[in-house]
Amino acid sequence: MNQINPRKLKMSKWTAVQPRQKEKHFLITEVSFDEDGRVIDCRLEAVMSRRELSIDWRELKDEAHWRPGWR
Repeated sequence: MNQINPRKLKMSKWTAVQPRQKEKHFLITEVSFDEDGRVIDCRLEAVMSRRELSIDWRELKDEAHWRPGWR
């Protein structure tokens, strides 16, 4: 399980284990927090196509789907 600090998510780099629409490398461009400091929205941007998608930040903990950094 990947260790993730929600406060350090913004601008972090991630590699998808299974490419999504031929896109493998992603960058977290936006993280929104609620009043209690919990993450409510996390936006990924594909490096090659600049396509954005929302993701539940806890999915990044699953090593079967995501790896930290670009590999």
